[in-house]
Amino acid sequence: MKQIVLDMGLASGPTLQNFFPGPNEDVCQHLRLWVGNELRSPVPTYLWGESGSGKTHLLRAVAQALQAQGTAVGWLDATVAEPAGFDAHWQVVLFDDVQAYSAVQQHTAFNWFVNATSPVDGRQRWVLAAGDCPPSDLPLREDLRTRLGWGHVYQLQLLDESQRRAVLRQHAEARGVFLKDEVMDFILTRFSRDLGSLVQLLDALDVYALQNQRPITIPLIKSMLQEV
Repeated sequence: MKQIVLDMGLASGPTLQNFFPGPNEDVCQHLRLWVGNELRSPVPTYLWGESGSGKTHLLRAVAQALQAQGTAVGWLDATVAEPAGFDAHWQVVLFDDVQAYSAVQQHTAFNWFVNATSPVDGRQRWVLAAGDCPPSDLPLREDLRTRLGWGHVYQLQLLDESQRRAVLRQHAEARGVFLKDEVMDFILTRFSRDLGSLVQLLDALDVYALQNQRPITIPLIKSMLQEV
C-alpha cells in the first residue's frame, strides 16, 4: 500500500478570495467589509448552517486575513480541550463549532465574549462565531447562547450541484489539474455533498496521480480508494 502524502505546498488554505459564495454573497460581503476596515464595528456576528456550508472556511479565512494585517486573534473550537484565558492583546475573538462546546469551553467562551465586548481598556473587540443551528437552538448555557445571538446573524446556504461543480473546477484549475466531465460526475454522485470533503478528495487525488504519473480518471480514483 502506498502512503498518500499530503502536499501542503500545493494545497491552498482557506481565504475569502477562494470561497465560492453562491447564495451567500451577503455574508461574504459583510466579512470582506469588516476585515478591510480598520474602524471595525464591535457588533458580534454569528454564522450558522449545516455541515459543508463553509462556516469553518470563512472563520479561518477571516483569521488568516487579520493575522496577515498584524491583528492578534483569539481562536476557540471544540477540539481545544484546555482553552487559555482571555488575552488583552487580541483584537478579534473567533468561536467555531459552538454547538459542540463542553462545559469548560462554554465557560471560556463566555469569559472571552464578556472581555471582548466590555471596553474596560477603552476598546471593544469583534466577536465572530459559528454553529450548526440558529442561536436560539444552541445547546449552550443561556448567558452564552443569548450573547451569540444579539448581533448580526447569517444563515449559510449549501451550494447546489452546479455550484459545487464550479468550485471543484476552480480548485482543480488552481492546482493545474484538468477534470473530464465524467470524472466530475463520478465525484459528485459517489461522494459526500460536503464541499470541504470534496476539495480534500480532489487534493488527495492530485497527489496520488502525481505519485503514479497518471491523469485523474475514474479507474485512478477507484485504485486510490482501494489503497487507503
